[in-house]
Amino acid sequence: MTGPAIGTFDAPDAARAADLRRVKALATLVLASTLALFVVAKTLLNVHPVFGFIAAFAEAAAIGGLADWYAVVALFKRPLGLPIPHTAIIQSNQHRIADKLGEFIETHFLGSGPVEAKLREVDFGGFIADWLRDRKHGNDLAGFVLRLLPEAFSATESSGLMTFVTRRIGAQLQSIDVAPLIAGTLRSFVQESRHQALFDDFLAVVHGTLTQKETMAMFREKVRAELPTLLRLYRADKYLVDKIVASATAFFEEVRGDPKHPFRDEFDRMVLSLVDRLGTDANYRDRIDGLKRDLLARPELADLARTIWANVRAFIDRSAAGETQVLQHHFARMLVEAGEALASDSELRSEINQGLAAVVRNFIAEQKSGVSSFISDQVKAWNMAQLISLIEINIGRDLQYIRFNGSMIGGLAGLGLYTAEFLLRLL
Repeated sequence: MTGPAIGTFDAPDAARAADLRRVKALATLVLASTLALFVVAKTLLNVHPVFGFIAAFAEAAAIGGLADWYAVVALFKRPLGLPIPHTAIIQSNQHRIADKLGEFIETHFLGSGPVEAKLREVDFGGFIADWLRDRKHGNDLAGFVLRLLPEAFSATESSGLMTFVTRRIGAQLQSIDVAPLIAGTLRSFVQESRHQALFDDFLAVVHGTLTQKETMAMFREKVRAELPTLLRLYRADKYLVDKIVASATAFFEEVRGDPKHPFRDEFDRMVLSLVDRLGTDANYRDRIDGLKRDLLARPELADLARTIWANVRAFIDRSAAGETQVLQHHFARMLVEAGEALASDSELRSEINQGLAAVVRNFIAEQKSGVSSFISDQVKAWNMAQLISLIEINIGRDLQYIRFNGSMIGGLAGLGLYTAEFLLRLL
């Protein structure tokens, strides 16, 4: 299986490859030097006994260098291309290495313990807050959302979702029992004494209407028509109207000026009685439901909804086209304010961190076996020649120093053994 290429070497890898070639050449030179030194020392044994020690050192150093050269080469390839068993270890065990690597990552990197510990270190809430507080991020996100909105509106209209939503909203509105809502709202209104302001306004309107010339003239004509002829001769109608208006005006002023006037209590009882009847009387409930159905069935309401939708759609289109920046600036400001609020609310950030950590933890727990299989499959598909080249470039320099160490340690071991043998021969 050839698989995908790992990739060409970049500048740092090229430099490491050149350094590796230099170290390899130096290690080979050391090996050749020990062999040459061994040959020279062996030919000079009759000249002086010291050459025996040199030959022993060189011989053992050459053997140690050759052994370590074999070990280093066998890790990556077959020495001299020979089909020697247990060589080219990485290539021969590619599939097993792939499976074990996947299992290792699944167990030690994606296990619940390591994932939980790492997620606790991540401040998701702080990151979100810092991101939102950046004005540029807010503008970019607002612009992105605005560019998507026209498509979302078009999809809503063409998919029939708008009709479905409209029907659902209509059905929900039809199912709402309005009478208890009205009764509860009015009861709260009365309990907070907010109805008294309306009562004062009502008294002011009645007072103003009664004192108008047109109203008084009309009222006077009505009274004049009901009076006997004799009283009309003495203009009793004007007297009566003036007295009635004056009395009513004085009464209204008295009620408006006295927050504890008994008439206000009567008004409270009247309103509360109406509220109670709205909440309990079936006739009132039926009338209110009828008004609700009539209102929802009005074509003007549907026309109003379509007009609002069209206006919103047009405004969104203009905002997405950049003709107006009002919506984008407002949305961006909302995002920045949300970021500021999140940054100052440690409890909310903690809840976000816990929630996101739980989501990520569960996702990893469900997908880690798939990640393991993915890693295993990828490693199995790698081009091993290129992979080995890459590994050798990055760690081969250190492996070549094993050859140096092998030559030195082998030479010292050989020198020690020869010295022991020499001393035993002297005894």
